[in-house]
Amino acid sequence: MARKPADQSVNREAIIFAAAEVLQKNGYEAATMKDIAAAVNLTAASLYHHFKNKDALLLAVLEVGLDHVLRQIEPVAHSDLPTTDKLRHMIHEHIVGLTQNTAVGAAMVFEIRALMNVKAPYRNAREDDKEAFEQFIERRDEFFKRRDDFENLFRVVVREGVENGSFRPVDVAIFVKTLLGAQNWVGVWYRPNGRLNGEQIADLIVDTMLNGVIVA
Repeated sequence: MARKPADQSVNREAIIFAAAEVLQKNGYEAATMKDIAAAVNLTAASLYHHFKNKDALLLAVLEVGLDHVLRQIEPVAHSDLPTTDKLRHMIHEHIVGLTQNTAVGAAMVFEIRALMNVKAPYRNAREDDKEAFEQFIERRDEFFKRRDDFENLFRVVVREGVENGSFRPVDVAIFVKTLLGAQNWVGVWYRPNGRLNGEQIADLIVDTMLNGVIVA
């Protein structure tokens, strides 16, 4: 089948999810723009019309994952639900979301270091390349800020539970990092044809985590 030319419209979201799948299969270092273009039946040149380089595409994948989970979690964290119900729903929504797109979830685990280690252009690089890199760094910094905000939603709810007596007096920072670590790895090991579906896995992890913190 002939590849689509550069001037033909293509769904940006389709490119991002295809990139996530290529990253999941090959890893960031081995994945190429050519691989990603082929996954959506584009020429490599066409793909560069949408994303300047692989770094920009990686960031877009991670932004999509974070945007989705924040849309699911934030309203719950700010709701008037009892604290225990808040945390239960937050964990559940995050895990189910990860099982619905494991490629993006895996990128959130494995490709963060690649995002942190993006190299600046050479000193004699073109000005537009330098400007593009500065814009990329701004977006990357905003991504990390929003990722911290996501973690803080869990910290606020757990701290609230400790203060109102719903939860044992745990170390909030350590508990939340442990909690999120367990949740994030679901996107790595989950298989759609496995013994349990996403809802069932979410329910089991919710019970396991809450049993360790709820005051009997």
